[in-house]
Amino acid sequence: MDTATGSDPLPYAPGAGVRPVPEVEPEVVERWRSEGGGLVELLTEVRARLGGVAAFRLGPSPTVLVTDPQAVQHVLALHPERYVKRSHRARLLVGDGVLAATGAAWKSQRRLLQSQFTGTGMRRHEHRITAAARTTAARWDAYARDGRTLDVGREMRRYALDAIWRTLTGHPLDDETERELAAVAGIGAALPTLPTDVAAARDAVAADLARIDAVARHAIEAARKGEAGPDGPGVLHFLLDAARERPEYTDQLIRDELVTLLAAGHETTATTLTWLYLLLDRCPGAREQALAAGGDGSPQRRQALQALVHETLRLYPSAWILPRHAAEADTLAGHTVEAGTDILVCPYLTHRDPELWRDPEEFDPRRFTAPDGRPSHPGAYYPFGVGPRACLGLQFALRESTVLLEHLLPAHTLTFSSTPTRTAYGITIRPDGPTPASLNATTGP
Repeated sequence: MDTATGSDPLPYAPGAGVRPVPEVEPEVVERWRSEGGGLVELLTEVRARLGGVAAFRLGPSPTVLVTDPQAVQHVLALHPERYVKRSHRARLLVGDGVLAATGAAWKSQRRLLQSQFTGTGMRRHEHRITAAARTTAARWDAYARDGRTLDVGREMRRYALDAIWRTLTGHPLDDETERELAAVAGIGAALPTLPTDVAAARDAVAADLARIDAVARHAIEAARKGEAGPDGPGVLHFLLDAARERPEYTDQLIRDELVTLLAAGHETTATTLTWLYLLLDRCPGAREQALAAGGDGSPQRRQALQALVHETLRLYPSAWILPRHAAEADTLAGHTVEAGTDILVCPYLTHRDPELWRDPEEFDPRRFTAPDGRPSHPGAYYPFGVGPRACLGLQFALRESTVLLEHLLPAHTLTFSSTPTRTAYGITIRPDGPTPASLNATTGP
């Protein structure tokens, strides 16, 4: 792509040597099926055989895999009207919230919420994120004093849920709410294996949905009564205010937005932070380098901590696969794409492409601090997506992660008693198993 103009170069234009998308042989798919592999194994082989725009068939029609940076930019950023989101598989959980909404409804909802997670809106959340980080740091200090073990994944979920709950309601997370909202992560993990029939899927998770709905209903009622909480009014109060002028914001839609922000606002961050600590366990020198970059609160240290987060997101992006649907015929990277074609954009494979990233399987945060350490094309690194449907909470997630590391990383190192040996590829990429660890207090890098 011509990054100066944002236009496609001539070889990508219609009629300039356009050809069909190369398609992997049926035998490759049949072998994958017979071996019982996961989708990531099939996509990895398709990418290795045919490159960054390639097709495969799981049914009568081809699905196109997109990992090439220019093609990624074309699909997600330059032509989102041609490559649209259809019904999101998380709709069962989030209803008509902004994550699953489409068309004019999505534009309206996105525009309203955008102000809460950028600029001034983000600055209003700083003290809430910091309060959640301090609560976690105090808990870890107590664990270290008592010699107790902790589960890193659970701790990260608790922190991230506390941060987003404070942001939404103005209240710190209490134990009962935490227990009930565990159902959010439970449904998220179950979604890939639920029945395809909507009614059957809903029946399978009815009890968990009821728990979530009860929490949401109580929070909405409390906010409507003016119970702002010690952290002041939250995003939920903002939505209730908006409902006075926007009749589409019924209690059901407010519930859907609340659950959307809860689900998207804590599970991805918690998973990223869990992976980060597992990666630091394998590469302890990365922690030392980050802390040595500058003193407490310095811009240099903050940049180094952000690099830890970015490198973790490179290896384990928040959304590892981004489905789209071709609403009209198009030419993509010199290939014909028919209307109705399913598209799978895959950050996970783009981020591990050896043609783009040096030693892509290695954990090296210096990629994000050194000059020319990472590819310059915007379609080469997109852990939160890119374009108009990029993750609404990108700034929030990065700030949330960095603030917690500022509090925890200088004070403790972790010793894992065991680590997961498998990876689960669902809506997010998560370690498939517990992450028990003990804390070691430290006074320096």
